[in-house]
Amino acid sequence: MEKQSTNGKSKKGTGAYSNITVKKETAIRFRSYSKRFNKSHSEVLDGMVQYFKENNLDPFGEGTKIILDGIKKLERQMMKKFDRLIAIIKNMEKTSIRPTYEMMLILYEAYVKDGRKPRREPVQIQEERKDFLEPRNTVPKVQHDRMLQEFNEYRKHCNEILNKVEKVEPMMGKPYLKINMGIGEFEKLKYHLR
Repeated sequence: MEKQSTNGKSKKGTGAYSNITVKKETAIRFRSYSKRFNKSHSEVLDGMVQYFKENNLDPFGEGTKIILDGIKKLERQMMKKFDRLIAIIKNMEKTSIRPTYEMMLILYEAYVKDGRKPRREPVQIQEERKDFLEPRNTVPKVQHDRMLQEFNEYRKHCNEILNKVEKVEPMMGKPYLKINMGIGEFEKLKYHLR
């Protein structure tokens, strides 16, 4: 199909070419088909073979029938879904859109027959509220919950420290309290209390 160059290498690759004998009509159809893709005949043929291989299709067997059956099945499912959508829209039209339209039409006709212009009531402007600037005795719930959580954590931490306290009674002198705590823990506590 494609010509071989004089040095044994092809134009677009390093592989050698091989001839395949096909009918003249088939070759003409294939050339016109591969022009659509703007690729060489080898690339188009390779792509076709790869497609059949990946999709496990047999061009002469059941492969195309399976694809067509799948497409028809999807088409039937889509038509059923369209029918459901149409039924929903018709139901909405019957139950809500049509009655609302008719009520509005009746109101409009009554307004036109009455002939009176509607009386405009003066718009009352509300006084601007400024009580939000005054301090309140309440705390927002989120802030209250956060404060409770922080207090519970603080209490838990204090209990942990109290559990590390020991009473020491020396032989001479007054008894005193000793905290069993590492230096790193002590520094961390000092940092949190700042």
